[in-house]
Amino acid sequence: MAHSTSSLAIPFLDLKAQQARIAHALRPRLDAVLAHCQFVLGPEVAELEGRLAAYCGARHCVGVSSGTDALQIAMMAEGIGPGDAVFLPAFTYTATAEVPLVLGATPVFVDVDPRTFQIDPAHLAARVAEVRAAGRLRPRALVGVDLFGQPADWPALNRIAEAEDLFTLDDCAQSFGAVLHGARLGTQAQATATSFFPSKPLGAYGDGGALFTDDDSRAALYRSLRSHGEGTTRYQVLRTGMNGRLDTVQAAVLLAKLDVFDDELAVRERIAGVYDRRLGNAVTTPARVPDSANAWAVYSVLLLDGADRARVQAALRDAGVPSAIYYPLPLHRQPAYAAHHDGAALPVSDDLSARILALPIHPDLSMADAERVCDAMLATLG
Repeated sequence: MAHSTSSLAIPFLDLKAQQARIAHALRPRLDAVLAHCQFVLGPEVAELEGRLAAYCGARHCVGVSSGTDALQIAMMAEGIGPGDAVFLPAFTYTATAEVPLVLGATPVFVDVDPRTFQIDPAHLAARVAEVRAAGRLRPRALVGVDLFGQPADWPALNRIAEAEDLFTLDDCAQSFGAVLHGARLGTQAQATATSFFPSKPLGAYGDGGALFTDDDSRAALYRSLRSHGEGTTRYQVLRTGMNGRLDTVQAAVLLAKLDVFDDELAVRERIAGVYDRRLGNAVTTPARVPDSANAWAVYSVLLLDGADRARVQAALRDAGVPSAIYYPLPLHRQPAYAAHHDGAALPVSDDLSARILALPIHPDLSMADAERVCDAMLATLG
């Protein structure tokens, strides 16, 4: 792995270093695509789908154009639309909430656990009961987000979904490669969506995503919907679909990255261990979901309040240590969603957004630089 000179700024993400490290495998993959020129749904897409499905133990993988389109295709396949309530965490990225609205459905925001940051099953059950009692919307779906690299509490979520007859969709955009109770994420819900945005643990060189399912009929429908709703031939249009196909070039990149993915996950885990050990007595470090393995897309600590965070972030910047805020506003506070929120209090999501701060964690961050991050944090915290 790459090592930085201590006087230089540490990169928050280092795709250049990763590219140099895997160039010997990446270039032949890209050259093969340029040779056959099947740039849309070329053979690399099918190869990648097979390898990804085997990796996470799913019966089917369907490559698509982005993680957002993966969510949309999965909801389109279920006929989710006007009058439907889609339950999802308030503390996550915007894509999870925008897709229901694009389809005419209504996102219902649920609070999260204050230590793991994952959707709170108890609050989910309460929110479903509130929606049923109000009678304005039909509870139809649950989108559980595996935030920052950790799995949500899928056994608890599935019990609620089964009791309430909710379609379950795992938004695994940040957590492909994570493990829950001995199984990799990809089969915990009726469908699983992931993203290959470049910053993700398994990232492409552009947008990309995938859907996983054990259901044969859903997989066939996903393949149709990603290609304009076509049937057995290109010009047989069976339904309204979308242009949501995975580019062959991105599949080639992902195939090369998949060869080193487990090694990279191990490096991320070691870096998280350094942060835990050095920072655990100074700030609130991330709690682990029991019986799980984290993909560590993001390592976030909690500071005292917004003013403390601003001070720490500025001091880190002066020391050449980058940081980021995921997320400065919970979704129910965002202008695009405020009008659709029913007004329910979501205090944990509000509190996390005011205090959270993400530190660098990627497979080309040296252990020396991880220690340097800790040195800068501890100096700042006094």
